[in-house]
Amino acid sequence: MFQKVAIANRGAVAVRLISTLREMGVESLLLCSEADLKLPYVGGASKVEVLGPAAPRESYLNQERVIQAAKKLKAEAIHPGWGFLSEDAEFARKVISEGLAFIGPSPECLAIMGHKVSARKKMAELGLPISPSTEELTGTPEEKAQKAKAIGFPLMIKPAGGGGGIGMIPVTDEEKLLKALETAESQALRGFGSGSVYAEKLIVNPRHVEFQVVADKKGAARHLWERDCSIQRRRQKILEEAGAPNIERAALSAMAQKSAEVLSKLNYDHLGTVETLYDGESGFNFLEVNPRLQVEHAVTEKVSGVNLVAAQIRLAMGEGVDEILSDYGWPPQPGSQAGLGSGSQAGHQPGSQAGLEKGPQGHALEARIYAEDPVRFLPSPGKITVFRPPAGRPGLTIITPYGEGCEVTPFYDPMIAQVIVHTQDRLGSLKMMSEVLAEFEVAGIKTNIGFLRLMMEFGPYVAGNLHTGLADELVASENYKARLEALKC
Repeated sequence: MFQKVAIANRGAVAVRLISTLREMGVESLLLCSEADLKLPYVGGASKVEVLGPAAPRESYLNQERVIQAAKKLKAEAIHPGWGFLSEDAEFARKVISEGLAFIGPSPECLAIMGHKVSARKKMAELGLPISPSTEELTGTPEEKAQKAKAIGFPLMIKPAGGGGGIGMIPVTDEEKLLKALETAESQALRGFGSGSVYAEKLIVNPRHVEFQVVADKKGAARHLWERDCSIQRRRQKILEEAGAPNIERAALSAMAQKSAEVLSKLNYDHLGTVETLYDGESGFNFLEVNPRLQVEHAVTEKVSGVNLVAAQIRLAMGEGVDEILSDYGWPPQPGSQAGLGSGSQAGHQPGSQAGLEKGPQGHALEARIYAEDPVRFLPSPGKITVFRPPAGRPGLTIITPYGEGCEVTPFYDPMIAQVIVHTQDRLGSLKMMSEVLAEFEVAGIKTNIGFLRLMMEFGPYVAGNLHTGLADELVASENYKARLEALKC
């Protein structure tokens, strides 16, 4: 067991890592920027080391500072969280060369999966369905544009070395292409330290369905069902759920199993999410592999009973996936409600995926609360003058790095809280989420709480008719602004 783990990240993921390390009896060594020093969660870490100024390239993206700070605190391992350096193969190699463990996939896996073009190539070779895309775009701006438009409009410009919606620019015609390339490259450089981009055929209003896989260094890979992440704004996820409504369970199970098998063939050795775009005609189209922990991991934890953060740490120490999942009673027996109780079930066979055809245990829903304008979805930094999350209740989890008096700076992602509910079925989750959001009080900054509340009663969403354009449909619906104002949130 590691004794000391450095956390090279901030916000909600730092909150989660500090909590899990404490439960495991491991010291949490928080590496943070000057801007984050006053946030409440910082005091929960065993030790704190300041990396530098607020700007990510001077703090969380500065590889040498991160490694030297971890060594100064005598860490045995570094957990990169999500975003920042979590998908950087070069960083992982440096961490290992300095005698530390990297809590994530091997550098070799990251080199393939962290680079979206390489990952798509590999997945296509292994038979996963995939939409048309280009190689990494190189040359003059005009040459890049020529290569991109060869796959046909509409298309999406995407960063080759990162995800999370950063640097993703849809393009509907040639007139906007050069500007889109410039914008995408600039955003990718700021967000991931590399301005490399590629183009992908845009599937209009698909569903975004992803499959959680846990794999080890011995070649075993198991899936923990799917998540539907179709509700997005500015190509960033905002509502996620497990499982995915209105898709046949047989099709979901088959794709989940295929995802695990493919990652096993690639010798993938950690947590990974196989992301797809789904529509009724073409089925699942491979999008990318996210080789890291994700914001939406929480809904999978609820329906599976598996602590994915603890699993990450144990995988990095060389434990096998079946050994880890066995401690959570995995897989659950058909018809059980493992995720709604202790998660402990007996009678399964190690390594078996039998019993998973019934799908997730209960239903989990996550809402991301952002400091942003709920009409244009633009960040709204500032000082939080009132911050009163609802009181605890069975099935509710709130993860937040903020409190009253805290400053939401313009330097980082504006997510201020994750709200996760877990009930017996989807309608129960919608009802609880609606109640919880109505009780959540925030003042001093704009938030998207009103938008989320209106989505909980939006007909197509309630019916489970999800797609990536549904958030825009709600905002464009009749009296949207008036209804927002009436909610007074």
